[in-house]
Amino acid sequence: MASAGSGSSSCPVLAESYLSYSILLNLMVTLGYPFHLGMSLFRNRTLTEDILNLTTFATCTACSVKCLLYAYRIKDVLEMERLLRLLDKRVVGPEQRGIYGQVRVQLRNVLYIFISIYLPCALFAELSFLFKVERGLMYPAWFPFDWLNSTRNYYIANVYQIVGISFQLLQNYVSDCFPAVVLCLISSHIKMLYKRFKEVGVDPTKNPERELEACITDHKHLLELFRRVEWFISLPMLIQFTVTALNVCIGIAGLVFFVTEPMARMYFIFYSLAMPLQIFPSCYFGTDNEYWFGRLHYAAFNCNWPTQNRSFKKKMMLFVEQSLKKNTAVAGGMMRIHLDTFFSTLKGAYSLFTIIIRMRK
Repeated sequence: MASAGSGSSSCPVLAESYLSYSILLNLMVTLGYPFHLGMSLFRNRTLTEDILNLTTFATCTACSVKCLLYAYRIKDVLEMERLLRLLDKRVVGPEQRGIYGQVRVQLRNVLYIFISIYLPCALFAELSFLFKVERGLMYPAWFPFDWLNSTRNYYIANVYQIVGISFQLLQNYVSDCFPAVVLCLISSHIKMLYKRFKEVGVDPTKNPERELEACITDHKHLLELFRRVEWFISLPMLIQFTVTALNVCIGIAGLVFFVTEPMARMYFIFYSLAMPLQIFPSCYFGTDNEYWFGRLHYAAFNCNWPTQNRSFKKKMMLFVEQSLKKNTAVAGGMMRIHLDTFFSTLKGAYSLFTIIIRMRK
């Protein structure tokens, strides 16, 4: 009894400690990191530092805003999990479970993509900092103390930047992975529903009408999950598309016209490649969702419907009419989360780059 009482009394203390830790960390990094970068915009010693400061500020600000938006809507994740559990219960047979094996491979590939993005950027940012002749920071920024002429303050500033960018990279990883992962899961469940529709009426021991009704219910759950995910990721994805176009343009312009240091050039090369790769998995799975949603009515007509009764056929036709509606995830009500938008973002970056060239002339 005593140990149970002490355990229960320690829970509120742990909860309060975690809450205090979370608030402090988010104030210092989620809000403080973009702020300390933004206060130094266009006030640095060289143009290279200005470009590095601007690209890092844009990325960190976007990362912080996305995390705050996700935190504000975090309760919707519980409903998404509930719908996914309902859909998971419907997975039967080796063919449908085989699709789950493919999902694991796809999610592992998403992880590899983001690791390949972050590691070279972090490495060359650190090398660029280490090879500086003069005392400097990893990223040009403002501090409320003199870090240039004080060794203690210099170490404090650099520790803050290293810890802060590590936390920002973690936040960015989560906010960039979430849309891709959830859209990948939806895509896999659409494929499994496609398989179930094709099997309706094939097994004589099962009631075909009940099988059809179960598949229609699964479709409703999928649509509800899809709409919730779309609303959840809409604004963060719009921010990501905008920042990607801006940073690719600035990174390439800096690389071509302004940056001369070898390590800084390598950093901007990998940075300019990393920004489009951040949105590619989400766009790919957004396209996959649209494709498989658009194929469900073919699966309905592939089932054993000709031998069924009039009630079955009426329900099937109603489903087919419903499934003909196009389902595409949209970011901010304007841009499709689609491979077309991925290439449009790169075209937008190129258009901004041509404007910079004309201004230089």
